[in-house]
Amino acid sequence: MTDLPKATFPQAVLFDMDGTLVDSERVWDTGIEELAERLGGALDPAVRARMVGTNEDASVVMLLESLGIPLTETPAHQAWLRRRMKELFAETVEWKPGAQELLLQCRAAGVPTALVTSTPRELADLIIGHIGPDNFDLTICGDEVDERKPAPEPYLKAAEKLGVDIEQCVVLEDSVSGVGSALASGAVTIAIPSEVELPADLEVMRLDTLDGTDLAYLRTLG
Repeated sequence: MTDLPKATFPQAVLFDMDGTLVDSERVWDTGIEELAERLGGALDPAVRARMVGTNEDASVVMLLESLGIPLTETPAHQAWLRRRMKELFAETVEWKPGAQELLLQCRAAGVPTALVTSTPRELADLIIGHIGPDNFDLTICGDEVDERKPAPEPYLKAAEKLGVDIEQCVVLEDSVSGVGSALASGAVTIAIPSEVELPADLEVMRLDTLDGTDLAYLRTLG
């Protein structure tokens, strides 16, 4: 791809949702813990850590495996979790520190923005409704791609639909799965670990928080 003038960087900023834009992983904790109790067990913290950055269907499979419950029962438990999460997300979600400010800065400057999440559209739209659908030029959900994170497809698809060069985009992520997807896509990737620490040997730029992070800083990364 042709190198673009630095002044155009970033061509777009692509945001993960759960744990990056909003503090929704804690809401997922509630739903999954409730499901574990319904199944007569308890959610192992190590198992929950592996779920972060995946999706609710995969999370249910991990939970059933950890509790020794036959996977033939998976669809019914997945349906229960989705119904419960719809109830929980219909209430409210909180922004992660600095996320709303950075998003609004990008919008004010005319930099295209996209939300790219592994959460299915049915649930994601509840959160997007809280944080403002007009804040994004594009939203891509987990059930709208053939391969979810950590595959690069979600971010590559976002760049294609926005008509931008993925290598000239900044991706903000919090999980191993999401960071892996962003790096594999070729985007400039910033990790802001949230609920789960990232491996020390994972080579990616890191921030403790988005609080104080602005568009001027993102422009220095091009």
